[in-house]
Amino acid sequence: MNIAELRRLLDDVRTGKVPVDKALDELKYFPYADLGYAKIDLHREIRTGYPEIVYCSGKTIEQVQGIFALMADRENNIIGTRATPEMYSAVKEILPDAHFFEEARIISRKTHEYEKPETGIAVVTAGTSDIPVAEEAAVTAELLGNNVVRIYDAGVAGIHRLIDKLPDIKKCKVVIVIAGMEGALASVVGGLVDKPVIAVPTSVGYGANFAGVSALLAMLTSCAAGVTVVNIDNGFGAGFSASRINRIS
Repeated sequence: MNIAELRRLLDDVRTGKVPVDKALDELKYFPYADLGYAKIDLHREIRTGYPEIVYCSGKTIEQVQGIFALMADRENNIIGTRATPEMYSAVKEILPDAHFFEEARIISRKTHEYEKPETGIAVVTAGTSDIPVAEEAAVTAELLGNNVVRIYDAGVAGIHRLIDKLPDIKKCKVVIVIAGMEGALASVVGGLVDKPVIAVPTSVGYGANFAGVSALLAMLTSCAAGVTVVNIDNGFGAGFSASRINRIS
């Protein structure tokens, strides 16, 4: 059963054409499609509101193309993270309406729009070098149906750049803060706003940054209440979590 078929089934239940017990019987098995190299969860969007997200790194071009083809056949929205231009070219051969966000490294293909909350998500970076991770977070949140405000290069070394943008940040329901080096920006923002703050440490920094470990530890030990932390360079995880929070009424 694909998303369109599910919607028709629910409409039939609402109008009385299909009894509730029959509809429940249709839904009690949560199928997946076995491609041999991947088992695609076709009902994840039914259960959670979002489809399975395809992590493309480590997969072959042919595997990514096959997964996209299957999900498209079931009328799922598709998001593929950590994708390459070569993967996108292969996907576009079979899905001409697919789109590639080069800086975010995301391939997407939409079959339907999500209802968009009036509230928004702010994505704030400490430096320009953090933008690729920020774009992964921002594009993920946008593809999941959220308004996103981007505020880039507002690190603590020039704190006035952040202060200037505080009114825009405070209008949002969730704030994603992305920083490498010593990762201090998350604590600063957490002490200035009354919103949930999702901190993303990045691997940006000199040797003692240890490829993001120093920023990760700094964010995990933040003295600012309300700061939660995702893994190093995990823009996708931050964007997905922020979308969940933004949709809580």
